[in-house]
Amino acid sequence: MTDDLEATRRRPLWSLIGIGLFAGFLSGMFGIGGGIVIVPLLVLAAGFERRLAAGTSLAAIVPAALVGVASYAALEQVDWLVALILVVGSVTGAQVGAQLLHRLPLLAIRWAFIVFLAAVAVSLFLVVPSREAELELTVLPIIGLVVLGFCTGVLSGILGVGGGIIIVPMLILLFGQSDLVAKGTSLAMMIPTAISGTIGNLRRKNVDLRSALVVGLSACVTTALGAAVANLLDPRTASIVFAVFLAVLIVRLVIEAVQSSRKA
Repeated sequence: MTDDLEATRRRPLWSLIGIGLFAGFLSGMFGIGGGIVIVPLLVLAAGFERRLAAGTSLAAIVPAALVGVASYAALEQVDWLVALILVVGSVTGAQVGAQLLHRLPLLAIRWAFIVFLAAVAVSLFLVVPSREAELELTVLPIIGLVVLGFCTGVLSGILGVGGGIIIVPMLILLFGQSDLVAKGTSLAMMIPTAISGTIGNLRRKNVDLRSALVVGLSACVTTALGAAVANLLDPRTASIVFAVFLAVLIVRLVIEAVQSSRKA
């Protein structure tokens, strides 16, 4: 216990604040939790072990997502019912993904996910979302949202990816949702998922609470700014910026996949 406390005190404070500020801006701008950015930065810049980084990141997402949701909700850009339907699917899917984690070829799934993200990035260059669009919740869309939430949960459980990186583009491309509503709804969906996961991680002692608090509170400072920038961008520019962000993410995932294949 003493060693854990000493390690916590040695965490570079300014690195944690910088990680939070950067992740918070991306969270607000793209409607993602920020974990896809926080985890590698905690490992590289703050010396975290990867599992502890994942647990700390999930805890830090909660305050940032709350601020992000409030920012989008103030502009009536959150579909609460859609978020609830997605949560139903994702919670179930996350449990399935956790069980499949050691039974499926992780490397093959990682490459399939990279190909999927590449296809999404290309599609975002071609599709211009309408900010006047509204999603009518008839039977087929509801079933589709549950399936989307479930698949997102499974991938989250297997690969540890955040839901927003999948939910936002899929709401735009498959359901014709406004890009702003997709981002606000994605952040709303993440809150119960992140809280649930954090409780589990706390029981397993996979969270550095002090660091999570520093990163989370720092993220709150820039999350609203990111959401404001998203609102200022026209739909076409917003789609292109998100596609470029995905392209950068794909490069990082490819590097990780290549390194994993070499180790294997």
